[in-house]
Amino acid sequence: MGHKLLDKLLKENIIDNKEKYYRLAFSYVKNADDALDILQESIYKAFTGIGKIQNPEYIKTWFYRIVVNTSIDFLRKNKKAVAVDSDILESHIKAEEDLYEDIDLHRAIETLKPDYKSIIILRYFEDLKIEEVAEILGENVNTIKTRLYRALKLLRVQMEENI
Repeated sequence: MGHKLLDKLLKENIIDNKEKYYRLAFSYVKNADDALDILQESIYKAFTGIGKIQNPEYIKTWFYRIVVNTSIDFLRKNKKAVAVDSDILESHIKAEEDLYEDIDLHRAIETLKPDYKSIIILRYFEDLKIEEVAEILGENVNTIKTRLYRALKLLRVQMEENI
């Protein structure tokens, strides 16, 4: 497949999903300017590495992985704590739960280790399938399932302690 067609598909994917990619970056850095920088760097990395794409069907997953890795690299480089902004998460929760329960959930998510937090964000807030989460994070499906189970168990314990 030619680079021009891949460039076009990548451009369309970024435009169609820009809010999701921004939210993902923001969920790691909790800062609008940093999230925009991460998104810009991710776009640059994607266009310079577009030749690595073997199957155009995986462009979305491939770009998610770039955003996740760029976010994690940014945090390592700047030694910032990984935190999920409760306002952003709150805007994505569609359940009609009590506001106090939402706040408790956000606080509980903030206590998770980055590996668990990434899985929760990608699976439930970005509504990706387990297989897509595994692909994005570069892990096998069983590892993701195990981490997701542990993350949900930890969240459940945190929520029960807050009752």
